[in-house]
This record gives sequence, structure tokens and C-alpha cells, in this order.
Amino acid sequence: MITEQFDYPALYETAGKMSTDSQRLFLWLVRGEYALLFMAAVLSMNFYATSHYFIIPAVILIASLVILIFRSLQKPEQDWYRGRALAESIKTSCWKYCMRSEPFGDNDSVATRHAEFRTYLTEILRANRLIGDRLPADNAAEEQITTSMEAVRALPLEERKKYYDKNRVRNQRTWYAKKASGNKKSSRNWMIASIAFYGIAIVLSLVRITDPGFAYWPVEPVIVVASSILGWVQIKKFNELASSYTLTAHEIGIIQGRIADISSEDEFSKFVLDAEQAFSREHTQWVARQQHT
Repeated sequence: MITEQFDYPALYETAGKMSTDSQRLFLWLVRGEYALLFMAAVLSMNFYATSHYFIIPAVILIASLVILIFRSLQKPEQDWYRGRALAESIKTSCWKYCMRSEPFGDNDSVATRHAEFRTYLTEILRANRLIGDRLPADNAAEEQITTSMEAVRALPLEERKKYYDKNRVRNQRTWYAKKASGNKKSSRNWMIASIAFYGIAIVLSLVRITDPGFAYWPVEPVIVVASSILGWVQIKKFNELASSYTLTAHEIGIIQGRIADISSEDEFSKFVLDAEQAFSREHTQWVARQQHT
């Protein structure tokens, strides 16, 4: 059994890095907008009744608008989705290659199968040519067909079955199950926080009735926080992901039970195709998001 670390093609690492960096940029821009809106709401509470004072919240709102315009022009969320879609396409192709599944069958010619895999990567890259100029160059000089990929592909059928079961099927099932649980928990926690802040805003609004002359009731800042939480929940899509990941985890569990009955290369090739189709649920989700952004 192969014990060394499994290395994916350089293009996978590059696409993954682009997706991660774009996701981080997008989420920090959103956080920045929310933070500036909150600051503007706080500073609009008439702490100082001078014209110079109100220049501050105006400047903050302008800064928030600049971030919004920058985010709209750069569209980092699209690079996030496209990078993830590209990475997942390469990852599933890599496992098909290592398991000798279609379209990378049991070809004894190293040169031929290398050419087939490189051609496949080229086609994937061409299909994602819109992000070619945004891919980081960090891993561009690394191997596209790694030593560990060839080592796994060289394993006999039974050992490949065990390797695929442990390092791909079980790994993916665990990943989807944890992500489903995490998103469900996050959805519940953020919704509770939103309800709490809306409740605080309602209470403050009612209490303000008793003393309308007091200028420092923080109703508006609390409403901004509550609204920001709802916006964050919509951006992160906790409920949608929890449902999708749960279904995928169960589907993988059903598929996993078939591997013990496989006794031929053809059966294993069909099994890998079915399994990778299930794993690509996340990939197709990224593609769907890309089409709607």
C-alpha cells in the first residue's frame, strides 16, 4: 500500500489557491461594507450637533460605496466560484486517471496515457479560459502528472480499491458530513443572533416612546447589525449547503457499499465513474452559482 503523501497536479493547486484567495477577498470586502455601515449608523446619533462632525459619517458612507463599487467591478465571487469549479474538475479527473477509469483506461503506454491526461487538462483549462489571467503563477512550473499519481495507478486492482476507498470515498463522505453539520449549526446560530438583535431593536424602539427627547437611542446601529447578519447568512448559504452536503454524504454512503463486490477492472472503472459523479455535487453547485452571478 502506498503511504506517501498524495500530490495533485500543479493546475489543481493553482486553481485552488485562486479560489481561496478570491473567496477571502470577497468576504473581507463584505465585512468591510457591513463594518462601515455600522460605524456610519453609530456616528449619525447626534453625539455632536456641529456641521463638521457630520462630515465623518458622510466620509464613511463614501468609503462603503467605494468598496461596493470595487466589489461590483472586480467580482471576486466569480473568481471564487470558477476557481473552485476548475479545481474540482481537475481533482476528479486525477482520481479517474489513478484508478484507470474512463477516459483513462488501462493503457500500458506511459507516453500515451500521459498525453491523454495532459490533453484532458488542456480541455478543462480552455473551458475556463476566462480566468486564465487571474491564475497565480506560484505552481506553474510544478508537475501536472505527479509521482504519487503514477505510484497509485501502478497498484494492482485490490490495492487500488482499498486506496480509493480510504483516501477518496471515506475522505469525501467524512468531509461532506462534517460540512453539513457545520453549516446547519452556523445557520442556527446566526439566525438566533439575528432574531436577538431584531428583538433588541424592537425593545429600544418601544422604550424610546417613553423618552423621545433622548438623542442617543442606538436603534439604527442595532438594525444595521441585524440586517448585516441576514445578509451574511444569505451570502454563505448555510441552509442550502447543509441540505446539499447531507444528501451527498448519504449518497456516498450508499455507493461505498458496492466496492466490496467489485472483482474486475471494468466493474471498478464503472464504480469510480459513479462515485466521482456523486463527489462532483459540490463542483456542479459552484458551476450553477457561477452562471447566476
